[in-house]
Amino acid sequence: MTVTERYQQTIVLPRAVQFPVEMLRPEGFEEDRLETWPKVTGRLECVEGRLLYMPPCEDLQQDTVTDVVVALGAWSREHRDFVLGTNEAGMRLNDATRAADAAIWRRADLGAYTDGVRRVPPVLAVEVAGEDEPEPMLMRKASWYLDAGVEVVWIVLPESRELVVVDAAGQTRLTTAAASPQHASLPGLALRVADLFVQIS
Repeated sequence: MTVTERYQQTIVLPRAVQFPVEMLRPEGFEEDRLETWPKVTGRLECVEGRLLYMPPCEDLQQDTVTDVVVALGAWSREHRDFVLGTNEAGMRLNDATRAADAAIWRRADLGAYTDGVRRVPPVLAVEVAGEDEPEPMLMRKASWYLDAGVEVVWIVLPESRELVVVDAAGQTRLTTAAASPQHASLPGLALRVADLFVQIS
């Protein structure tokens, strides 16, 4: 049976499986050409040559991602020298292809559209925790982002209604009573943490 044929079959796994799950790379797969990636219901990243699968977002996570994007979108409309990406915003950095729930790039860093993933680090990457993406996993991903040149990472925790801000100086944990700290590279971006959880509150 070929790898392509295996992609056409599904099996049932126990809920105790720990994600991400490694998938076989299909014939003709090239990390930097999205048209060669398999079509699956879920989310894919390629890290250290391994094709990793995550299931689709559950309701709490997807509603929180929406609030994050709405809040960041209002800021980005007033700061046209930045670009906000979402919908598993793809980026190829440090020989890995990964995706963020939301990310903000400097427009000047991007150049023309290429129909591919972005190849420069965003200023801000945002990850929203979910049932299959707990905080410890996202903290490891935050370290990867920083190593790849991202200046600041937000980890949004729907269950506890908290925001963890991670940058070169360390971590700051904030509750809904606080506002996100302003970062020198993102002028005027200081959101109320409560605005990240409007739909689930």
